[in-house]
Amino acid sequence: MKFSLGFMLGAGITMVIFILLLVFNKSLTLAQNHKPNKTTTTMEKNIILTDKAPAPIGPYSQAVQVGNFLFVSGQIAINPANNQLVLDDIKTETQMVMKNIEGILKKAGYSFENVVKSTIFLTNMDNFSTVNEVYGAYFSQNPPARETVQVAKLPKNVNVEISVIAVK
Repeated sequence: MKFSLGFMLGAGITMVIFILLLVFNKSLTLAQNHKPNKTTTTMEKNIILTDKAPAPIGPYSQAVQVGNFLFVSGQIAINPANNQLVLDDIKTETQMVMKNIEGILKKAGYSFENVVKSTIFLTNMDNFSTVNEVYGAYFSQNPPARETVQVAKLPKNVNVEISVIAVK
C-alpha cells in the first residue's frame, strides 16, 4: 500500500492534536477536582446614591463600590438641586460636573485624592484647555491616570462628561 507524504503528515498532525486533547482533558479534570485550601470570598457590590449629584437617567447607578474600589458613572452638568442642565459655558458646565463627582465621592467616603483613573468625554476638543483647567484644580497633586476623547454626542446634548475610579 502506498501512502502519500501529505496523508502521513496529516495523520501525524491528527495524532499530535489527539494527544494534546487527552493531556488537556486530564489537566481540566484535575483542575475541576482540585479543592483549594482557602475559603473563597466574593466581594459585595454596594450601590452609592446621593442627592448631591443628579439621579441616574437610565439603568445605572451613580457609583458602585466593590472592596476598596469606587466606580463613578459618567457625570454630566445637571444641577441636582433643581434637576436642570447647566450649559452656560464650558467652564461652568465642567465645574458642575466636578461638583457632582465630588458629591458622589463624599457620599462613599472618598475624595479626589483617592481618584486613580478618570475619563473625559468632549463633544469638541477645542474645549480641552478650559475643561483641563477646571479639572486640574481638583487634582493639585498626584493627578490620576486619564484619557480625554472627543465623541460625536453625549446624553442630553451636553459638551462634557467625566467618569472616575477611586481606591482607598
